[in-house]
Amino acid sequence: MTTKILYNDNMHFEHQQWKGELDFWKDELKSFNHRLSELVTRWTDKDILVQLEHYQNQFILHGGVIEDLEETIEKHETRIAGLSEAGSDVLDTRLAKQHYEFRNDIETQRDIYAELKKKFFRFLEKYM
Repeated sequence: MTTKILYNDNMHFEHQQWKGELDFWKDELKSFNHRLSELVTRWTDKDILVQLEHYQNQFILHGGVIEDLEETIEKHETRIAGLSEAGSDVLDTRLAKQHYEFRNDIETQRDIYAELKKKFFRFLEKYM
């Protein structure tokens, strides 16, 4: 089994990519919430309003997940900065393991968010 070495620069680069993706998601959520506001003024049917509330709750939850992911990235960046200041080019194994686990978390959230968007777009097609 080969050991993977995770360098500070590579990890920082991946963090920057994730931060950009999270910023994009936040912008999308603003747009989605705007669509919800439009629909609330168009519909009075209780079943549709329940669905609107469901999406509103999902968007709020996803916004919280985004904040948690951003916080984790910042903690990792702080740790990387500390290692860089100490002159260490390679991350310790514990932090590397955390990074790989976090990468999996990002990928999972990416899938969850994509599914939410797909369902929401179908909902919009039906009721917009």
